[in-house]
Amino acid sequence: MELRTLRYFVAVAEELHFGRAATRLHMSQPPLSRAVKQLEAEVGALLFTRSPTGVTLTPVGTVLLDEARALLDHADRVRARVGAAAGAATITVGILGDGTDPGVSRLAAAYRRNHPGIDIRIRETDLTDPTCGLRAGLVDVALTRAPFDETALTVRALRADPVGVVLRADDPLAGRGRLRLAELSDRRWFQFPQGTDPVWQSYWNGGKPREGPVVRAVQECVQAVLWNGTVGLAPLGHDLSAELAVVPLTDMPPSRVVAAWNEGDTNPLIRSFVETATTAYRH
Repeated sequence: MELRTLRYFVAVAEELHFGRAATRLHMSQPPLSRAVKQLEAEVGALLFTRSPTGVTLTPVGTVLLDEARALLDHADRVRARVGAAAGAATITVGILGDGTDPGVSRLAAAYRRNHPGIDIRIRETDLTDPTCGLRAGLVDVALTRAPFDETALTVRALRADPVGVVLRADDPLAGRGRLRLAELSDRRWFQFPQGTDPVWQSYWNGGKPREGPVVRAVQECVQAVLWNGTVGLAPLGHDLSAELAVVPLTDMPPSRVVAAWNEGDTNPLIRSFVETATTAYRH
């Protein structure tokens, strides 16, 4: 069994859908289907039960999934250790915002456990560059939020978070159970500095041009709300001070946590990081 074929199998087993797995692997569906059928021929048993809506693992497939994950993790550790023996292996990870997402903590623990010989460098960036310095070559991989301009980048979705509006606790709208974007049309919103990715700016402005104070960091956003009554959007689930409230928005698309790296970068440390992140953010 080739490691590449096992990676294909694991992707289908985790997505339970050939189309989604092909998208995740950045390949077309026919060669993925052929590779899985060839693997089933080698194993001598069906690995998936197919249906029009997707696939489910057979008992044999469930056993192979556990073994394949273990084998791929071991292969990644072998590469990392060999690389470390040849010279210090380093990966620089860009993290957007304040880094308090619990998914980051799970990812850090899992990556340290699986890759003890790797020197991990963290570059935390403000809200003005959603790629965390990726295009400038300052980081190898970015742990960030979409949407942003994905030209020449490869992006893997890790999680989707609903979004709400952050208000002062004494704001007349703060006690509402939910809001629509149109109900905030007369408010001042956060703005990012001139030159910020327009796709990123448009998303956090609810898809329309707005006016308001310019901010660069999460804490500046918080202070803009407290001092100026500015409204802004934020993923739900983050702890806020008692002076602030967040109200879910019913017509705002979710904010996707993603891993991003430069298209065509074959650094195996990036691949192992992204695979570890995919697992860490699933729980």
